[in-house]
Amino acid sequence: MILVSSCLAGMKVRYNALHSLDHTIQRLVEENKAVAVCPELLGGLAIPREPAEIVGGDGDDVLEGNAKVINSSGTDVTEMFVRGAYLTLEKALEVGATLVVLKQNSPSCGSSMIYNGEFKGEKIAGHGVTAALLRRNGIQVTSEESLADLE
Repeated sequence: MILVSSCLAGMKVRYNALHSLDHTIQRLVEENKAVAVCPELLGGLAIPREPAEIVGGDGDDVLEGNAKVINSSGTDVTEMFVRGAYLTLEKALEVGATLVVLKQNSPSCGSSMIYNGEFKGEKIAGHGVTAALLRRNGIQVTSEESLADLE
């Protein structure tokens, strides 16, 4: 079983109430080969919501308490991102996911790139909070950009 970001399956759950539809992922969900999940919604964030970025590091640093997730108005939303990451891990374990495909660049889901925490559209190498937690627990994480390489 594969776990995938809900926005990649076509659900309008992104911060701006839009989706990031990937037709391959949508097909996997329709064929019951994948289960869709949104860590940010699981963590208690609303749709729409202010964009958020990790300040002071990446998802690993957030999990270690050395960085925070801050939204564009300066509110600390770290707790909701961490809660969503742990609930996503529970879901991955529950469905026996061997692979998780997450939305690149997201402060939750970025598997290799995230925004740099300055809200200027600049990206840095790093993992989102959920991606980091899943990796720490031995679950393979990739992005929609790398999915074609795995097929």
